[in-house]
Amino acid sequence: MGQNKNGKSRKKGGFLITVGILLLLAAGGLVLYNVWDAKRAEETSNQIASELIEEIGDAVKDGLTALPYGSADTPMPTAMIDGYEYIGILEMPSLNLTLPVMKEWDYDRLKISPCRFTGSYYTDDLVICAHNYAKHFSPIKWIEIGADVYFTNVEGLTIHYIVTNRETVEPTDVETMIENTKNSETSTMEWDMTLFTCNTGGQTRCAVRCSRVQEETGQNASK
Repeated sequence: MGQNKNGKSRKKGGFLITVGILLLLAAGGLVLYNVWDAKRAEETSNQIASELIEEIGDAVKDGLTALPYGSADTPMPTAMIDGYEYIGILEMPSLNLTLPVMKEWDYDRLKISPCRFTGSYYTDDLVICAHNYAKHFSPIKWIEIGADVYFTNVEGLTIHYIVTNRETVEPTDVETMIENTKNSETSTMEWDMTLFTCNTGGQTRCAVRCSRVQEETGQNASK
């Protein structure tokens, strides 16, 4: 009887060791996949940014010029690359990031580049989302208040923003993410562009609020 118990214990122990090894291998495989996926996303967005910058070419203007204001229905100009429409280039010099921005978002598009979530630079309520990749929006969680952010549209107009706030937002709290005094009569939020991504673990989101700068005076634009 004792030998049977010892045999069963050894079998159970061997089974648990095997399961542990398989779990470690699965965890290691997931880590390797995440590293590969982040590198793929970096290389893809870098290539697209280079093509988009080349396409913008000589049309790029230095600094903020007369931005034509439109309504929420005014279409932003786009450039087509590899079957997707892009509205421009987002630059965060303090984070060494230069990223293309797609016109529309979905989870497949987010694997390629940051995407417009809602709003427009015409109406100062542009919201841009991206995955938490190391070379997409993961670093925005540490961007400093007052840091410069630039958005260049496909016609070469560069709009200068500065970071004014960072917030932690619940994934279901869409109103807090997208509403400001420009697009809601009840909102007390004042910002001209928002960048957001998931925090580590995906339970909350990091929202970086930006205000447009009036280049002639270096002060925030007032409208």
